[in-house]
Amino acid sequence: MTPADLPLLPLPTRAELPAEAPRLLIIYTGGTVGMALNRAGALVPMQFDRLARKMPELLRLPMALTLVSLAQPIDSSDVTPSDWLFLAQLIGHHYAGFDGFVVLHGTDTMAYSASALSYLLEHLGKPVVFTGAQVPAGASRSDAQRNLITALEVAAARHPRAGTVRVPEVGIFFNDVLIRGNRAKKVESQQFAAFRSENFPPLARAGIALDFADGRIRLLPGAPLKVHTALETNVAVLALFPGLAEAQVRAVLGVPGLRGCVLQTYGSGNAPTAPWLLAALAEARQRGVWLLNVSQCEEGRVVQGKYATSARFAALGIIGGDDITTEAAITKLMFVLGLGLDEARTRSLLMQDLRGEIVPG
Repeated sequence: MTPADLPLLPLPTRAELPAEAPRLLIIYTGGTVGMALNRAGALVPMQFDRLARKMPELLRLPMALTLVSLAQPIDSSDVTPSDWLFLAQLIGHHYAGFDGFVVLHGTDTMAYSASALSYLLEHLGKPVVFTGAQVPAGASRSDAQRNLITALEVAAARHPRAGTVRVPEVGIFFNDVLIRGNRAKKVESQQFAAFRSENFPPLARAGIALDFADGRIRLLPGAPLKVHTALETNVAVLALFPGLAEAQVRAVLGVPGLRGCVLQTYGSGNAPTAPWLLAALAEARQRGVWLLNVSQCEEGRVVQGKYATSARFAALGIIGGDDITTEAAITKLMFVLGLGLDEARTRSLLMQDLRGEIVPG
């Protein structure tokens, strides 16, 4: 199935809209926001065309809303890189017809998906706002309605004077904050404030009014949208911990065909100085495996060479990830390696800030 095969469902409004009303596409991928309680009180997938019945407030918004659902809604735990590529192509297919996009997505892997889309949608000039819910729509005390309506307002927002797009990038709106998509991390499963951005301030906060931090938002691009169509999926994550065995490290780094690995290290990028570990990392680099050093600290920044325990990483060709999250790092590896570039260009892109995912140290 291609993006063109998915039917669009225009949402009726209760008032006549002006011609300049924002045109927004709501993309339903799955997740709690699309669940409903049946008569037995069990959670079941909601029929997508009943979304407006669960949230009648949508009909009163001064926006032209259209809905589209994936043919088979996906639990976010089952999301794969193929789904990211399809979602990017779906947005690209409808890019000219809408002013912004709101993606309804499960929370468990939302930060991964938003990070991946930020890389795949190069020169993005319109909002792509991910949101979801901790409690299903229609349930008592659900956060679905507030999250969706505010995400739509973010996607529709324009600068008061210039009238230009206010947030031309991939973001996550949840509870009361808009976070850059590749800066987000899920930190809660039992509270409404599910996402946090430790190393970069929010792009907006929602109180009585939407308060945008315009100085933090990336500016409109000067080139047309480019939708990338490839990701390298033969990558891994290796988390260091006291007592990590050589066999475990070599098992991860020795995966056949491995192209890249995110190293989750201590503090500012530190790791044990055991000779076997350095030898295993050196051997991986000699085989062409790209290694990206990321701090385990939520507010961490990798500074290779600050301490002796990381001083040899740079000499081995390991790349310091600055203040990137693990979610953004693994998807960045997939994206950059999927470009099929030579070694010099690959290294350059892995070290660069591509979409606001790092502030270089």
